Amino acid sequence: MNAQSILAKLRHDAPLSVEDVTWVAAALADQRMSDAQAGAFAMGVCRNGLDRAARVALTQAMCASGQVLKWQMDQPVLDKHSTGGVGDCASLILAPALAACGAYVPMISGRGLGHTGGTLDKLEAIPGVSVMLDEARLRAVVGQVGCAIVGATGDIAPADRRLYGVRDVTATVDSLDLITASILSKKLAAGVDGLVLDVKTGSGAFMKDVGAARALARALVETANAAGCPTRAVISDMSQPLVPSLGNALEVAEVMRVLCGDAQGAIVDLCAALGAVLLAGAQLAEDEAAGAQMIRAAIANGHAAERFGAMIAALGGPVRFVDDWQRFLPEATVVREVTAQQSGYVQSIDGEALGHAVVALGGGRVVESDTVNPAVGLSDVARLGGYIEKGQPLAVIHAARPAQADRAVTQVRDALALADAPAPTPDLIIEHIT
Repeated sequence: MNAQSILAKLRHDAPLSVEDVTWVAAALADQRMSDAQAGAFAMGVCRNGLDRAARVALTQAMCASGQVLKWQMDQPVLDKHSTGGVGDCASLILAPALAACGAYVPMISGRGLGHTGGTLDKLEAIPGVSVMLDEARLRAVVGQVGCAIVGATGDIAPADRRLYGVRDVTATVDSLDLITASILSKKLAAGVDGLVLDVKTGSGAFMKDVGAARALARALVETANAAGCPTRAVISDMSQPLVPSLGNALEVAEVMRVLCGDAQGAIVDLCAALGAVLLAGAQLAEDEAAGAQMIRAAIANGHAAERFGAMIAALGGPVRFVDDWQRFLPEATVVREVTAQQSGYVQSIDGEALGHAVVALGGGRVVESDTVNPAVGLSDVARLGGYIEKGQPLAVIHAARPAQADRAVTQVRDALALADAPAPTPDLIIEHIT
């Protein structure tokens, strides 16, 4: 078997076998496939697709191309993954809440991609935090704290890392089969006993259409379960930011407000829905209703905050971060309100445009080597359906320089549409995929 014979199959629209895709994953990891061949493979899969067996095999083989963690814990090992949105800092709340409910959570997360923020970038807004741990340290933190949110090392799914880099420059990122294999190869490598997927749809998500989100959710759930990891998905709404802030330190501040007293809002509702699926599936809760209540209680009674603080300290951050978090988070030098030029109800919010505004402020990356400014972003973003008087703020810009704030004013105004009558607010949880 070689790359040429497999690529010839794709060129002639012949289906790839389990053996074909297994060979490809191994060849990506050990450099037997060139970048040109990897790009041709990605384009062929993007055009032709894979059947269920081949998609599962590719996922498993990419997972097996590197280190696969195995845990021997006295309670289930659980994880959550989101397909990405704006103002979505749910992982920073859900991981410690699950740990407070008795689970172990080794959450391998990513950085910002496109207009969406990255969980690792948000954590690194806290001074001293290091998210790149070796296996021994990861095991120690998970064992001591119950949760650790970290980045993938070079030993995790190297075949995916190689293929993803090629996909990014060959216009093959949006292949359902390759997205599925990419997400799950890293999650399965974490060796978890249960997984919940938050598949987002709406203006702030990658999947703007609910039908596309449903297709991806089904492919992910089907593939993960076939690979041996009990998995369910929740399709959630991203027609507005999950919290009213976008930007790394600003979103951490939102997390701390939730963990330290204001345990309500859409982000708590989402964490309860996702945590309920995991706790009930792992038999840590009698059913999903009980699981949701456990998550809400862990947030409201401060137990999740205690776990979060312990995790931050274990990752090198301030030991008493939870007690005095306002003192540690960086602040922007330019803070400016964006005021409404007319009165009306917030009819729609272009979440992707807001995300790009934050990237332009320096809060995200245009290329991978860009340095992120953790202090910049948007706060106090108006909510769908809310009434805004002319001259009242639509959002607050946090910038490093006045010129950046000037540009962001126009971007924010263009992203929020006002109307004479309120539009219906969509449900946060759209569908469960089992």
